[in-house]
Amino acid sequence: MARRQNIAVIFGGRSPEHDVSIVSGLQALHALDPDLFEAFPVYIAPTGQWYCGEALRDRASYVPGKADLAKLTQVVLESGGGLPARLVGRGEDGARAIPVDLFLPVFHGLYGEDGCIQGLFEMAGVPYAGMRVMSAAVLMDKVMTKQALAGTGVPVLPSLPIRRPQVGRLWLPRELEAMYPDLTFPVIVKPRSLGSSIGVSKARDWQELADALPELFRYDVCAVVEPFVQNLVEYNIAVARIGGVVRTSAIEMPKSSSDLLDFKAKYLSSGGGPGQKKLGTSGSQGMLSLTRDINPTLPPGAEANLRRWAELAFEAVEGAGTPRIDFMCNKATGEIWLNEINACPGSLGYFLWEAARPPVLFSHLLEGLIAEGHALSRRMRLPADPTPEDARLFRRR
Repeated sequence: MARRQNIAVIFGGRSPEHDVSIVSGLQALHALDPDLFEAFPVYIAPTGQWYCGEALRDRASYVPGKADLAKLTQVVLESGGGLPARLVGRGEDGARAIPVDLFLPVFHGLYGEDGCIQGLFEMAGVPYAGMRVMSAAVLMDKVMTKQALAGTGVPVLPSLPIRRPQVGRLWLPRELEAMYPDLTFPVIVKPRSLGSSIGVSKARDWQELADALPELFRYDVCAVVEPFVQNLVEYNIAVARIGGVVRTSAIEMPKSSSDLLDFKAKYLSSGGGPGQKKLGTSGSQGMLSLTRDINPTLPPGAEANLRRWAELAFEAVEGAGTPRIDFMCNKATGEIWLNEINACPGSLGYFLWEAARPPVLFSHLLEGLIAEGHALSRRMRLPADPTPEDARLFRRR
């Protein structure tokens, strides 16, 4: 019997979306097939330290306080250029080392979904699942995402970036009006590089725009202003390369009582009326109670367009993993625009795949992501000495 792979499911991190990452990470951890994988949690605290320990498997352990962290093993990544890499204990746990065959990153937002942790794994020569560095970095930036999709035929809304001033105060409403005289209201204001609807607000006039910026600039150095979509309906769809073929999942239509799906509506709402489906539970309980319609009735041609545009966007950024692509629709006119591409969606979009035709179970989806991660890492692996002979300035000993 083949040895079970040691899979480090890594989550948390220095991000405003730290708590959501815990939920998704624990769902993935408990869904991995124990006959194939020896999976264990690696938790990154908001302060940046890495921890391992059995207590981290339990959702009730979060967020661990100072006394709780003291009972865990603080670890650092060690790689000697060979496989597997190791997580080595610090301090009194320095003699402990945990081999890692592959990291499964389940981060949301900064320092994890955005290419930062992927860059660390690339530098260390460690296999990992999901988006590669460049793709993750581009997709985290809403402005760069639109630029990457230019010329693909995927429709996107026009946007206006407003950068936080390096010095001095923020602008008064009349100053904003003078700076951007062509802007028409209402608009949506959101951070350039955050997800989970954090920091998103609606502005109906120059005063509301000026009021939205100070809070947003606490989390990001740049705001993105887009036209507000009237009669808003959202459609989300996941994409992955399964068996070498790009496939799309079921389509979901999130439900919201407001005209803007905010963070709490997305992750903490109650709900459960007729025709509404809740996010399935796992050992970690998951992001409970988000109401949605799965595979809703769509206007003629909309489903084909959503699937085609999702595949085009995935290919345009050389996608990997299973990103969720979010679209906005004006229900009255039928117009659809790509809103954003989430390199690491909540729960890795497993409920969308389980409702796909044919369905893909969460454990099988994760198995495919791990296999893809190994394949991509092998493809990108450099020789032990990557410097060509005619570029060597120093002799090798």
